[in-house]
Amino acid sequence: METIVICGEIEMFLEAIRVPKDRIKVVIGKDGEVKKKIEEMGEVKLTIDTAEAEVSIDQLGDAVKSSIAKNVVQAIGRGFNPGKAMLLFEENMQLVIISLREFAKPGSSKITQIKARVIGTGGKTRAIIEELTGSYLSVYGDTISIIGDYLAVTYAEEAINMIINGKKHRTVYAFLEKRARELKYKRIEESFG
Repeated sequence: METIVICGEIEMFLEAIRVPKDRIKVVIGKDGEVKKKIEEMGEVKLTIDTAEAEVSIDQLGDAVKSSIAKNVVQAIGRGFNPGKAMLLFEENMQLVIISLREFAKPGSSKITQIKARVIGTGGKTRAIIEELTGSYLSVYGDTISIIGDYLAVTYAEEAINMIINGKKHRTVYAFLEKRARELKYKRIEESFG
């Protein structure tokens, strides 16, 4: 839900985000610390309805920062811890959410199989994707979410899509190792930009 409220000459965008009930407390944090930090960094006011599992975001300042605050709330809702979600406030960081419902019906065993393949035995596959791309993954509910810079997110998403489409893990690892070298050189080029 999104509405525009005009107060004098200031436009505030009000947006409500549904968050899984078990993640609402994480959005709030101990003694409201996470909520306060999101409000401060995002220049927003969060109103949290714990009964409906909904977070309303009122823009108070910069529109870009409030948009990032929305992504931070979504990231926490998708299973990221607040520390990793707050990385979205850093320059060039972004959140990508892959819905597994596109590949199977909600709650089907196919979704469980996909999630298991992305995580890997003992978390090995997820750890390799994170390490070689410099991104962070969260496998939660019927989604797989990625936080990272543009290149990291692009390569991680491509690797996840390969896994979803049934590619062997060793094929995905070889792809990532090749991309990791490219990623390293592109980041060096950008630093001299």
